[in-house]
Amino acid sequence: MSRFSQTDPELTHRLTRRGMLGVAAGTTAAALLGAAAAPATAAPGTASTTGTAPRGAGRGRPVLPPGRLGIQLYSLRDKVSTLGFAPVFAELEKYGYDEVEFAGYTQGSAGPITLAQLKRLARNHGLNPIGSHVGYYSSDPGAYTFAQNLTKVLDDAQALGLKHIGTASGPFRYGSTVDAWKRAAEEFNTYGAAAKARGMKFYQHNHSEEFSFATDNPKVRLYDVLLAETDPDLVFLEMDIFWAYSGQFRFSKRPDGSAAPFEPLDYVLKQPHRYPLFHVKDGVSDPANQYGFRMVDVGDGDIDYQRFISAVTRLRGQRFAHHWQAEHDNPTESFTFARRSSEHLHSLREKC
Repeated sequence: MSRFSQTDPELTHRLTRRGMLGVAAGTTAAALLGAAAAPATAAPGTASTTGTAPRGAGRGRPVLPPGRLGIQLYSLRDKVSTLGFAPVFAELEKYGYDEVEFAGYTQGSAGPITLAQLKRLARNHGLNPIGSHVGYYSSDPGAYTFAQNLTKVLDDAQALGLKHIGTASGPFRYGSTVDAWKRAAEEFNTYGAAAKARGMKFYQHNHSEEFSFATDNPKVRLYDVLLAETDPDLVFLEMDIFWAYSGQFRFSKRPDGSAAPFEPLDYVLKQPHRYPLFHVKDGVSDPANQYGFRMVDVGDGDIDYQRFISAVTRLRGQRFAHHWQAEHDNPTESFTFARRSSEHLHSLREKC
């Protein structure tokens, strides 16, 4: 049963961000994940801890465009809460990061900090604040969400100089029917128009449930409703690649068992302008997990980022059109995750 069958999708989203550690790959993901066996038993890729060269390492042009590596600060929330933003930003600068994406502007930071100070601190460490995750809606009229306090959300984003402002909440506010998603899409269009008026892009970040099927029409994938019903000039997407392949694994068949395969990368290649941001996560094959994978540091898993990033950046005019944010929901040691993920992504080279 989908977690979003619960009555409080916003609560469900928060639990998803904190507790879920899996991802899975379906049939068409086998090539992307570099699996030689069937998807359910794909062998893990070579991890950097083995001492061998990372997959994709070589003499070609770097896969990662310069100036486009960021990190979602949710991954470093433990360090921000104990050390504060300044030491965290200093470490990210050392690791070669160019950008940061916020998940709140305090994250329990040690000591108070204003938005102006936060912006200046990031810039002093060579970090461009590129985006932020804010809640979609709440039953509390005073909540800091798009639905309840759109003007305040945009004011703060503008104060930080953000070019993107979005939500990691799924469009489940009104349910999982086609009409429910059309209604949510119209609200997203409203937020997108308001963001555009201030020179920003509104975006939605997916988990796996967005790729499920409408409860009133199981032939329709909900993610397709979101794409079709939102204005491409107003609403953009941040594909969480990890969760997209989880969606592929979970929802490659309709409720009646009929095949409904899809390839997450194809969504991007068909409409690359709609995906200015990506979350770069990795996972190791684990068939015992309902999602098929265990989340690991980028480079230690089976997702072939050499292939994925290259496929996007090789499109005409797209090399510098996207931002790649490393993320791990619950890293074992968050600074180690940040350092090793940067090392891996910077090591990737295009095939000659």
